[in-house]
Amino acid sequence: MSMTLRPGTRIFSAVCTTEMIAVKAPEGEVDLTIGGAPASTVAGEHVAKAEISDGHGGRTSMGKRYVDEAGTIELLCTKAGDGVPAIGGELLQVKQSKPLPASD
Repeated sequence: MSMTLRPGTRIFSAVCTTEMIAVKAPEGEVDLTIGGAPASTVAGEHVAKAEISDGHGGRTSMGKRYVDEAGTIELLCTKAGDGVPAIGGELLQVKQSKPLPASD
């Protein structure tokens, strides 16, 4: 299921407790999943007895930002869960923080 995201859009997993908010979003529609199941913009749309797909688990961490390799999307995790976000089947990675300049 494709969806159009804008910065500030709240996103919910259908298979776990993961909740996210879009910080940066690409133009047009994206095929966003969390835990291998289509993500939703409506809270509480859990699929009965749905399970996390193989390869899409691993746990999200609250406060971490998840990005794709191209840097076209950035999602902030607001509630941790067992599913990992993915775009078109490609898992998003935790954004690495920039090192602070050395102070001498």
